[in-house]
Amino acid sequence: MRILCLGAGALGGYFGGRLAQAGADVSFLVRPARQGRLAAEGLVIESPFGNARLPVRTLTAAEPGFDLVLLTCKAYDLDAAIEAIRPAMGPATAVLPVLNGLSHIARLQREFGEGQVLGGLAKIQATLTPAGVVKQLSDWRWLTFGELDGSASARTQALAALAAPAEGMVAEAVPDIMARMWEKLVHLGTTALGTVLMRANTGEIARAPGGAALMHRILERNAAIAAANGYPVRPGFMEEFRRLFADPAGGYAASMLRDLEAGGRIEADHILGFLLQAAQAAGLPHELHEAAYIHAKAFEQRRDAGRLPARQA
Repeated sequence: MRILCLGAGALGGYFGGRLAQAGADVSFLVRPARQGRLAAEGLVIESPFGNARLPVRTLTAAEPGFDLVLLTCKAYDLDAAIEAIRPAMGPATAVLPVLNGLSHIARLQREFGEGQVLGGLAKIQATLTPAGVVKQLSDWRWLTFGELDGSASARTQALAALAAPAEGMVAEAVPDIMARMWEKLVHLGTTALGTVLMRANTGEIARAPGGAALMHRILERNAAIAAANGYPVRPGFMEEFRRLFADPAGGYAASMLRDLEAGGRIEADHILGFLLQAAQAAGLPHELHEAAYIHAKAFEQRRDAGRLPARQA
């Protein structure tokens, strides 16, 4: 299986790098500056599961001949990502997106055909440092994927087999990937909504009066949105995230908060906007979703106008 990984940043660099480290045939589609750094220094990973410095094959333009494209861009870069990978998408090439949200699935199916799009999600906390190092920030290391129709396929089993010996990575092919993606959206949407609206991490919110109860209320509403769309979340999932959002010692924050505080682009429409529309369509209370979405969109206006505080410019 020949794999093309779009980008060598936090997600692509980590999962693509771990696959390459395990012996998989992986190429990275990157910009020229990143290609130069990777040629000079290798792909550098810092992780609780072992550091690595790997020589990797890079491309600055996609080419045919790949069996799988691992799509790890931000949701707001989807249009550019589609055009970047298009030359690699042959009639039997599968694309595995691990973007946040759900709206990208239909878009990719329209572009490349329903049978060529897998469902996928990543559960990892990682960042690309200014020095070009892929730094894993916690022990989260899961890549989950599957056929959208729930079938078992040779390509998903082949990917799982390639990933099995990879250190610092747990890859699983599952028959219920859409349900898993909705679960991720419930947890990510709760974290993004709470930490962006409060401008604080989960522990700071939990230590504030009423903070844990607020996060639990958001979690319950997002679970109700998933259920209204036919994907009720598992009880064990709810218990896990109730504990996380009530932990006063926690330091978890959505990447959206980190991006917002850095004055960068955020996935406001793809996460907060998507959940707001889904809540409205289901007839569920959505005042908190509306407040968070307006907050994020107002930030985007200030950012685009160059009126952020100096520390965020």
